[in-house]
Amino acid sequence: QVQLVESGGGLVQAGGSLRLSCAYSGRASDNYAMAWFRQTPGKEREIVAAINWSGLMVHYARSVEGRVTISRNNDKNAVYLQMGALKPEDTAVYYCAADSRWSTVLSSTGARYWGQGTQVTVSS
Repeated sequence: QVQLVESGGGLVQAGGSLRLSCAYSGRASDNYAMAWFRQTPGKEREIVAAINWSGLMVHYARSVEGRVTISRNNDKNAVYLQMGALKPEDTAVYYCAADSRWSTVLSSTGARYWGQGTQVTVSS
């Protein structure tokens, strides 16, 4: 079992920056691939970024590429999502996800473990 707790969400003006954190715990959680997803009402959950257990492999959605950076610190059991040049369309609930398999963590229906989410609101 892996537990995930997100933090760092909030209200920010367009063009601003925000860093989300996801604290993870549980057996072998250091070996899990991690991802950030986001969801707005009425829309499907979409992937934002993912990182493998070592941090050497990352993936970004086209909609955020160049504006966000995913990283992890296994010593601190945390994954981060640094977001910049935020746009109103980035407004969503952001979720942290974990899975033992890279291919699965990229899927909103496949990732095994999920956090409760943190709200990010970008004002224009």
